[in-house]
Formats: sequence, structure tokens, C-alpha cells
Amino acid sequence: MSDTVSRNPRGAPQMLADALLRNAAGATALLQVTGTNTDTTQYEVGLVATAFAEVPVSPVVMRKIQPDMKEGGQTKWELLVSATGVEQQVNALNLASAQALFAMTLAVTVGGQNYLIEAISSNEAFGQVYLYRLLLREARTQAV
Repeated sequence: MSDTVSRNPRGAPQMLADALLRNAAGATALLQVTGTNTDTTQYEVGLVATAFAEVPVSPVVMRKIQPDMKEGGQTKWELLVSATGVEQQVNALNLASAQALFAMTLAVTVGGQNYLIEAISSNEAFGQVYLYRLLLREARTQAV
């Protein structure tokens, strides 16, 4: 018989959020980010091409938010993201915070579809973030 009691009560909300996200379809989202090691003076004048990377974050769950009842109302989506998944990527990229990761995110890919971030919020318990909520809209391709 295994002991599943959380020894750190502050970590319990994160463990619970991860378990719920995994059980409710637990997908993976790819954050398309700009390179983190940039020499700003050379990048600003275009001497060096900007590097892009895809950063996987999981578990995530996506849900559709109903648009306003007006013509041309665009469908919006809410992406629920595990704080532990984000924390792992923040540490791997050697960033200061999750806000820094989201600030350098250009788009989010879920299930092969690209989305743009409109807003970011977080849920906390015991002073610790356990879930990030990203408000997304579909990225539309534009004709050149």
C-alpha cells in the first residue's frame, strides 16, 4: 500500500490541479517562443535572424467560450495550463518567471491549430500558483 498523503500542504493544490487536468483529457500545448539568448543590439538592427522554438507544456485542457451574440463575434477559447508544467519550462529556459515565458510567446499550438494569447490569469492557493488560464483566439492566416 502506498502513502499518497502530501507532505507539503502548499503543494497539494498543484498536485490536485495536475491530476484533474490529466484526467480531463490532459493534452500538450506548444508555446512558440522567441529565442532567449539574444544580443539586443544585433537583433534590433536585423543583423542576426531571430531564433524561434516550440516549448511543450502539459497537462493542459482547452474549452470553448461562447462568443457574444453579435454578428462577426469571434469564438474564444480558454486554455487551462498546469503551473508545474509551466514551472518546469521556466526552469529549463532559465527565465525569471512564468510571466517572462508568456511574454515571449508568439502563439500557442493545440491539436495542430494556432491560437493567439489575449489575456493571462492565474489561480492561487496558499500563496502559490497552481493553474494558469489563457484566453485565446484563433490565429487567422492572412493573404500576402
